[in-house]
Amino acid sequence: MIRMSGKMTLTFNREVYANLLKEALPRAINTKEEYERALSIVEALMYKENLTIEEDQIYDLFIILIEKFEAENYPLQNLSTPHSRLLHLIEANDLKQTDLLDVFGSSGIASEVINGKREISKTHAKKLGARFNITPSVFLA
Repeated sequence: MIRMSGKMTLTFNREVYANLLKEALPRAINTKEEYERALSIVEALMYKENLTIEEDQIYDLFIILIEKFEAENYPLQNLSTPHSRLLHLIEANDLKQTDLLDVFGSSGIASEVINGKREISKTHAKKLGARFNITPSVFLA
């Protein structure tokens, strides 16, 4: 950690990152099994509280690999967006904006997300996944 003007700033630890890479072994996804493995790594990181900088980088790397695989193998699935998926689930479950206050924390944030003015955060994706009993990655771009 580096101390700058009274604030603590976390620094990227290359050794920690290298160990995470060795553990996760990220690579291009070519099979359904590799895809499922990548999804499980992302989901494990999504549910972990307070990701380190290094874990956040691994998470981002796997999201890129997953998105590439999905774009190549599930092109129709990619016509929808996290926002449109949320709207579909709200409608399918006959919910109102106020029904999701426990997910978003305030009516202002709920309104912005539902109206497409704000993207769904990782935290909100986790809560939405739990709410609808589906993988949180459905709500991430």
